[in-house]
Amino acid sequence: MAKAPVLTPQAEDFPRWYQDLINKAELADNGPVRGTMVIRPYGYGLWERMQQEMDARIKDAGAQNAYFPLFIPQSYLTREAEHVEGFAPELAVVTHGGGKELEEPVVVRPTSETIINDYFSKWVQSYRDLPLLINQWANVVRWEMRPRVFLRTSEFLWQEGHTAHASYEDARDYAARIHKDVYADFMVNVLGIDVVLGRKTAKERFAGAINTLTLEGMMGDGKALQLGTSHELGTNFAKAFNTQYLSKEGKQELVWQTSWGVSTRMVGGLIMSHGDDNGLRVPPRLAHVQVVVMAIKGDEAVTKVREIGARLKALGIRVQVDDRVDTPFGRRAVDWELKGVPVRVEVGPRDLEAGTAMLARRIPGGKEPVSLDALGELLPKVLEEDQAQLLRESRERRESRTSDVTTLEEAAEAAAAGGWARIPWATLGAAGEAKLAEQAVSVRCLVTEDGSVPETDDAPGTVAIVARSY
Repeated sequence: MAKAPVLTPQAEDFPRWYQDLINKAELADNGPVRGTMVIRPYGYGLWERMQQEMDARIKDAGAQNAYFPLFIPQSYLTREAEHVEGFAPELAVVTHGGGKELEEPVVVRPTSETIINDYFSKWVQSYRDLPLLINQWANVVRWEMRPRVFLRTSEFLWQEGHTAHASYEDARDYAARIHKDVYADFMVNVLGIDVVLGRKTAKERFAGAINTLTLEGMMGDGKALQLGTSHELGTNFAKAFNTQYLSKEGKQELVWQTSWGVSTRMVGGLIMSHGDDNGLRVPPRLAHVQVVVMAIKGDEAVTKVREIGARLKALGIRVQVDDRVDTPFGRRAVDWELKGVPVRVEVGPRDLEAGTAMLARRIPGGKEPVSLDALGELLPKVLEEDQAQLLRESRERRESRTSDVTTLEEAAEAAAAGGWARIPWATLGAAGEAKLAEQAVSVRCLVTEDGSVPETDDAPGTVAIVARSY
């Protein structure tokens, strides 16, 4: 009788595989309130590494971290009509506190444009105060009707950047800088996901924005996942909150603004981009555990793996030592494989006699004996090879499953078959976008024919990327 698989195979039921992996790899649990999640230590370690990498890039772009309140007066949201209309169905509103009805209901932060703009209007007085570049790491609440852990939860973790500039051009260029130099650089070079950078259509634009830039990744089942967005807000919020500055010419001018964010949704994207039927595969540059050094059995092996772990840590490799010889080795190996640790260094009594270890690579698969003395030189090369393989696989999947089409029907067929379609925007248009939506297919973004981001929706040669999405 065949042994039952640890995970539901992807080809059999991809959503079930996703949920199985989250549970078996101990990444997260459902919270007690519908739509919430508990992120377990291994899953939170992935998020912490994402934070570290992203935070460094955000600061390199000139932004500083700050923090704003979780509770926002409801009246703030009504000051920008399009914004409140866009978020109204998702709001969580507090009407009582301290045993009494509140004089004014407060909204649990769905995003912070309104409250941050209230303070920007106080902080910005002169052109010398600009640009004002603020970022915060926080939790937000958007009441989710169809929750899925990491992908759509009523409460999630994220960073949200908010900036004010003296001109449209400066704001536009900064939003594009975040889009490319912060988000795309991280997603491609650390997450190993070959994202498409594009422009959202007017229908898909962030509520209150004049332009939204997006990064879309193809998941293992061919669906698209929006992994991050950067918005040009124009002067919409500046008008609502009277955020003005005195220009060099001595005139009162409205500021031009941006906002941008990525969230714990990236953990879901990581799982669905790189996971296989044996579990997660974590890109080495992201992994908080790049190498696990395992004692198979015996006191001597335990002593040796601790020595190896200390030596590798001194070389800057992120290492965990697994010396739990009272737990069967096979069970431990399966657990680390499920968690997607890039490399296992396995040491037992026979290995010690030979002066070797068994090197198990999670990403390409396979095992081979290696000299213990060679580990320090070999492992950095192996980790970089495996990082490159994940990005290559992501790119090859997207390219092989993207079709160039000329009709709405062909676009819908390509999406239904588990792929993406590229169709001229001039052919599809807003009317075609609405028809596709009836079939649960959306325009993920607009790109130029050469794959760059168009300056306007109707720029010549603009192509729509069409897919089913999460």
